[in-house]
Amino acid sequence: MYAIVDIAGQQFRVSKGDSIRVPKLDGDVGTDVNFERVLLISDKGRISVGQPVVEGASVKAKIDGFGRDRKVTVFKKKRRKGYQVTRGHRQDFTHVTIKSISEGSKKKAGEEYGS
Repeated sequence: MYAIVDIAGQQFRVSKGDSIRVPKLDGDVGTDVNFERVLLISDKGRISVGQPVVEGASVKAKIDGFGRDRKVTVFKKKRRKGYQVTRGHRQDFTHVTIKSISEGSKKKAGEEYGS
């Protein structure tokens, strides 16, 4: 069983037990988080596709830790003027482990919305 979930504007394919790195989330290490924006669920060949989300579906995860990505160097320059600026940026992220995937409605792909 796997699901495609939208976390902070990015889509991730997750299964139970997966450990993934997502954009920084609020919360403390060891707390549970619930992701409600589940776009697709696949279970033994049966696929539920949301319009845009699967109703009632959610993915439960546990926050394992926080970190910062490698430094990205940003360099600006204006030619012939002697203007140069070098800056760095490090993006914050959160490590989470997927605990469970719960299905919402039992609609299958191809069924009409509202039927």
